[in-house]
Amino acid sequence: MATLFDVKPPSQDRKHRRGVYLLPSLFTVGNMFCGYACIVYSMRGDLTIAAPFIGFAFLLDSLDGRIARLTGTTSAFGVELDSLADVISFGIAPAVLTFAWALGDLGRVGWAAGFIYLSAAAMRLARFNIQSAVQLDKRYFVGMPSPSAAGVIAATVYAWPYAMPGLARSITALAIVLVPAVLMVSTIRFQAFKAINLGWAPSYMPLFLFGVFIVLIAMEPRFTLIILAYGYLLSPFIGMGLARMRPRPGAPPPPAASP
Repeated sequence: MATLFDVKPPSQDRKHRRGVYLLPSLFTVGNMFCGYACIVYSMRGDLTIAAPFIGFAFLLDSLDGRIARLTGTTSAFGVELDSLADVISFGIAPAVLTFAWALGDLGRVGWAAGFIYLSAAAMRLARFNIQSAVQLDKRYFVGMPSPSAAGVIAATVYAWPYAMPGLARSITALAIVLVPAVLMVSTIRFQAFKAINLGWAPSYMPLFLFGVFIVLIAMEPRFTLIILAYGYLLSPFIGMGLARMRPRPGAPPPPAASP
């Protein structure tokens, strides 16, 4: 039987609800801090320290929305704060990181390419906010997500933070900012991470593979992150190629060769 001492005062209930509502925003602020730290270390020339901060921001960005949905604390404030944090972590920070890595040597072409990437990331986030409320198929993103595009840049710089001579440096730097920028504003469909089906559901195999993924990052972080980043970038094109190779349903069989 409940007693007087079991009843919580209304002030404690309000503080508890307020703390739960602030929990997703704390992860968003952490995401924003990682983007800011990446910018600071990039300006100092510490590229091997700056690049992983984009990966940390990626993890925090994937957690804040899930926690908000699990706790039922989604709000318009959280959506706007998340978008502003993403512009910093996945728009400004990758552009500054690439500029400190190689684009700075290209003069006006370098800072123009960085701004093109930043503009594409901002437009991608704005389009996502508009389409998320009306998008019916949640299995796909329209255009490459900005965290994945930033991951391509961060993985490349982290794998090879050293200077490259001549034309190879310029072409590589321009490619890793312009190709993701074009893919972000395109209408190519990228599969959402939560909708990836490995063929073992329901089972514990995805959890096992996640453990393998952690081990590979601990053993060979540069190689593993490069494979993951560029594998996701190429995934829609690989899917389209495989779809064209499959026979269409109802298509007549190929004629048999005459003896």
